[in-house]
Amino acid sequence: MSTTGGQRLPAAYLTPGSSSFIDFLADQAPELLPSRRTLPSAAQSELAPHGTTIVAATFPGGVVMAGDRRATMGNIIAQRDIEKVFPADEFSCVGIAGTAGLAVEMVRLFQLELEHYEKIEGSPLSMDGKANRLATLIRSNLGMAMQGLAVVPLFAGFDLISQHGRIFSYDVTGGRYEETAFHSVGSGSLFARGALKKLYREDLDEEGVVTALVQALYDAADDDSATGGPDMTRRIFPVVGVITARGYRRLPDDEVAAIADRVIGARMQRPDGPAAPLT
Repeated sequence: MSTTGGQRLPAAYLTPGSSSFIDFLADQAPELLPSRRTLPSAAQSELAPHGTTIVAATFPGGVVMAGDRRATMGNIIAQRDIEKVFPADEFSCVGIAGTAGLAVEMVRLFQLELEHYEKIEGSPLSMDGKANRLATLIRSNLGMAMQGLAVVPLFAGFDLISQHGRIFSYDVTGGRYEETAFHSVGSGSLFARGALKKLYREDLDEEGVVTALVQALYDAADDDSATGGPDMTRRIFPVVGVITARGYRRLPDDEVAAIADRVIGARMQRPDGPAAPLT
């Protein structure tokens, strides 16, 4: 086993150790970890693009997560088509809210952590184990969060043991909280969660849950300037990930567009959205 230059790999790469890639990196190249960076001297939140609203909800066959496409930098729209929902592994996904650059880096490190664990141990982490690993990554960013560069993701997946979808939220200190039925994070989360309280039902099928989440993002964009609704001119629609016993799949853009078109068509008749049933 040698490198292209004919030299053997360092002994650390061949020595059995922890199944955590982050622990390995901390020993071998700690300067590469986000937590080892030099902190800025003052709040820098206005200088970095921020992702906004992520929503998720469970249904009898799994869980769905959706994110709007807008990134803001102060009062400026920094990007109109950013992606905020990513697969973490085969049966889970993570949506990002907060400082976009740090959040995407954290997601990539989280993906690598889960892949490394599975290669070393021969089996994937449990849902609780994955949620705990993500909490550790968020906690390592606490110094940046105190400077205004916070990352607050939403994590969801299909639990192969209990055979149902699960959702986890976090705070900037790495606190982990399991949510029931649905949840949202980001600047438009209060409006999205209010919409889901009226629209969500436990017996919704996959399409029904996706429609409810698109409605919630529409309501969030209606009241929160940092959240982007469906862009009909540019045909930019939310990223939607569905996780079932068959694994993670991103809903094709044309399917999301068809649902968004129906939602917006109905809003032309009722701008404030569908009425919640009274019984």
